Amino acid sequence: MGPSENPTSHPQKQEVRPRKRPARRPRRRRCLLKGCEQRFRPQRARERYCGPRCREAAREWSQWKAQDRYRATPTGKQRRNGQSRRYRERVRNRKPPEKEAVPETARVITELPPPIFFRSHLRPTRLLRGIRALPKITVPAVLLARVSACAGAGSGSRAALAAEASPLNGFRPADPSRR
Repeated sequence: MGPSENPTSHPQKQEVRPRKRPARRPRRRRCLLKGCEQRFRPQRARERYCGPRCREAAREWSQWKAQDRYRATPTGKQRRNGQSRRYRERVRNRKPPEKEAVPETARVITELPPPIFFRSHLRPTRLLRGIRALPKITVPAVLLARVSACAGAGSGSRAALAAEASPLNGFRPADPSRR
């Protein structure tokens, strides 16, 4: 009688199976793309290029080379000559570009003179110091100059909303005492 299918206890001297060796990995090799040739460790045995960029470049070169070989054959030469002939016919039959309609009175835009032209019209900075500043105007007075006063917007006399004057956007008038 043989051993039971589901033994509850393991025999003392059980047959020892040899451990399975880990899969061998290919050794380091050089990238086959001309110009790259860097060393890399391939993931699969038949990998020839170090990365996706080199694979793509090699594919492009391979396609170019195949096309070059094909064009060297009599059939390839004949087809290429046919392509060239058809292209020349298309160029010959191409309509000339339509000229834009120019109005009878064409506007001419003259070039602006150099910036030196404007310097003669500017005041020197020493004269700008003496110019008097505008009186202080409140921001609401400027913004709401033409708005009629309504309920809750101001007093019944349509007076400005702000009693104090505040400078606009940080504008500081020149001090008249400093001359």
